[in-house]
Amino acid sequence: MSRAGRRRSIITLVVVCQSTQGLIFGGLALFLPLIRSDLGLSFTQAGTLAAVTNLVYALMQVPSGYLADRFTPRRLFLTGLLGTNLLAALFTVLTSYEALLLNQALSGFFRALVFAPGLLLMTQQFPSGRRATAMGLYVVGGFSSNILLSSLGPLLVRPLGWQPLFVLFAAGGLLACALYWWAGAGDSPAAQGGVRVRDLPALLRHPIMWLTGVIQFARLAVAQGFTFWLPTYLVVDRGQSLAAAGLVAALGSAVTAPANFLGGYVSDRVGRPLLIIGGSLAGLTAGLTLLTYVPGMLGVLLVVALVSVFVQVYFGPLFAVPLEVLGAQRAGLISGFGNFCANLGSFAFVYALGAVKDATGSFRIGFLSLAALCLVALAATWLARPLLRHPA
Repeated sequence: MSRAGRRRSIITLVVVCQSTQGLIFGGLALFLPLIRSDLGLSFTQAGTLAAVTNLVYALMQVPSGYLADRFTPRRLFLTGLLGTNLLAALFTVLTSYEALLLNQALSGFFRALVFAPGLLLMTQQFPSGRRATAMGLYVVGGFSSNILLSSLGPLLVRPLGWQPLFVLFAAGGLLACALYWWAGAGDSPAAQGGVRVRDLPALLRHPIMWLTGVIQFARLAVAQGFTFWLPTYLVVDRGQSLAAAGLVAALGSAVTAPANFLGGYVSDRVGRPLLIIGGSLAGLTAGLTLLTYVPGMLGVLLVVALVSVFVQVYFGPLFAVPLEVLGAQRAGLISGFGNFCANLGSFAFVYALGAVKDATGSFRIGFLSLAALCLVALAATWLARPLLRHPA
């Protein structure tokens, strides 16, 4: 195989491997009404299953980024994929809430070994001037797999049940992992042997780390909170069937996947990542504010499409900004800290939306809180402008 062909195959397999995580987490969100009913969980308990995996995932981001900088990221990537997919299969045979909670906590640990190492594996395949494009492409597969899941999942879950579907997702993930292990041998960035844990406090003294951390907190709070609870909101608050909710979720993923890649591409072309970030946050504020107020399903569809355009379009630019300011020598640590902040937001708001639903009987306050969070992130974007003009 030519060098260009090998590069394309590595890129494709990294994206496919990462996308299997989207199937597993997306399946938990899509089938949550059935899982909750079968296992007798409250909305708060159901939200805790997602929250605990995100909390552990968040706490592991900096260690994962450090290990990816210091050691070969390919080995961490494969270990994370193996653990995540085996735990997804095990999830189907557990019945107690405590066992499910432990399963999801361990899943968060292994998922963390996939993200930062995979990001380094992907950016290695692109020149430095296309860093945002590479990072945007890295997560496109997850949204593409969600289109398939949301379209076909409700049709398959009726005759098969959600447990066999989770086993199928895990088997597909293990197959993708095996293919990457076979095809990607020897294709991994060199370890940054000089990276030390004590480098992190020095990095944290720069305000760009904290400003982008605020934006990252809002990014995943919105992305996961909106995506995880959207099917349940449509079924419970809007009276839709699970099949209809799945189609709406598929529409959202179909819009998000190309927008995610396009955001990174445009950012690299025009060289103004903060413009992409700020415009996305403004669009999300408007969409989340309107979601629970628009009448009829046509209005809901339009708002879901609006939110889906902007919910991840700034992923690549946001991860690229601190690297442009601080340099890419500590990319694992910098990206790990950013994703740590992001997953704190996911943990807090995925749990909070379920708790608010239990307390008020509606998702409205939860979605309006996400809109307010976007305004805070928009202010952080504005404050970051002078820092990008004067890299450290």
